[in-house]
Amino acid sequence: MTGRRFGGERAVVVGAGVAGAAAARVLVAEGADVRITEALPEAELSDTAALREIGVDVRAGGHEPDHLDGATLVVVSPGVSPHADVIRWARDRGLPSWGEMELGAQLADAPYIAVTGTNGKTTTAGMVAACLRVAGVDAAACGNIGHPFPVAAREGHEALVVECSSFQLAMQESFHPRVSVLLNVAPDHLDWHGSFEAYAAAKARIFARQTGGDTHVGNRDDVRAATLSRRARCRLAWFSEHEPANGEVGYRAAELVSMFGEPERLGRIPADRAGFRANAAAAAACALAYGVSPRAVEDGLRGFVPAPHRGETVAEYEGVRFVDDSKATNVHAATAALAGVIDVVLIAGGRAKGADLTPLAASAGHLRGVVAIGEAASQLTEIFETLVPVVTAGSIEDAVRRAFKMSGPGSTVLLAPACASWDQFRDYRERGDRFAAAARSLREVDVRG
Repeated sequence: MTGRRFGGERAVVVGAGVAGAAAARVLVAEGADVRITEALPEAELSDTAALREIGVDVRAGGHEPDHLDGATLVVVSPGVSPHADVIRWARDRGLPSWGEMELGAQLADAPYIAVTGTNGKTTTAGMVAACLRVAGVDAAACGNIGHPFPVAAREGHEALVVECSSFQLAMQESFHPRVSVLLNVAPDHLDWHGSFEAYAAAKARIFARQTGGDTHVGNRDDVRAATLSRRARCRLAWFSEHEPANGEVGYRAAELVSMFGEPERLGRIPADRAGFRANAAAAAACALAYGVSPRAVEDGLRGFVPAPHRGETVAEYEGVRFVDDSKATNVHAATAALAGVIDVVLIAGGRAKGADLTPLAASAGHLRGVVAIGEAASQLTEIFETLVPVVTAGSIEDAVRRAFKMSGPGSTVLLAPACASWDQFRDYRERGDRFAAAARSLREVDVRG
């Protein structure tokens, strides 16, 4: 798709990461004069030469008020705090400040399904897109999943499935999905939003513009999320991990069932996919609300392959299973990862992002022991030291070795950190990859000795 929807605009993009660079390219393609302002020094950036080649004015090494001179629009990358000085300067000048969701909404001609929640967004968005594609719809998953929404909006797809983070939702006004879903809400990113109330309010913006024939899908099992979902001013549908009522998608034993109209059986969830029960129910509800047939939903879910680092068994050695759930970057996700397993040695820790980790203690009955890593190691030690054996480790490789020594045949070593990775790793992917590599290398050394 081509166009000149931003001809005459002078746009300043805040942040030169993946999303910021993508926004800059889209804006240039749509006719805008674009400048990027970036806090990091240019030596730490990889894309500046290519951006300058297409006419982007890159200002790196710190935001300055004069970077906004001449601007008519500011586009803010995900993760840039709304309390940052550069955002305040833009507000003081009366400049419209958009996030990625707003830019994408301004460009999208295709209808879109929006997915948010504290956990499970990427898996659910991928499942929804798979169901639509089986139904013959040219659908692309985008947004926080890694493919920027503004880029996907210009690619000519018939439908989009947009994964939305709280950062992205906090800075949009015209984002209007045909179907939206709020998967769950638990404390997360409090260091960025300032309070749980502000975080929850950002999540609720996913349905802010939905009306009339639009559909919002809520989680009947999550009290906080359900309370928010009931505020939606459009048709409301529900998903659950339990027996569904009329107008809901839920489960009878291991079988997924739709009660949207006539009862429809949507297939069984295999035992090794039990951790995705809620995601599958939510995805089915979204796809059905969009108009996909029950058979296409069943086939789409059956063929879906989860992304890495979300409960994947990466190694087995001497009867011990090693499971990588590095994407479990908050307490809610780590607790969910522990819910379906017993006799577990948990590797947890990292940067807690201002969150209280004490609710993890409720899962102590599932644990054989805990290996604590990163900045939150002392906090985790205090939480678990009277409940189960706890040790600390200085690296993920050391953590794997210590966890293996605490394990036994039939047990599971689970990486479900409940924390962000940034204190020791580039991102959760590096953390998961190194965990997997360390687990696979155990057979090469005498660890038990």
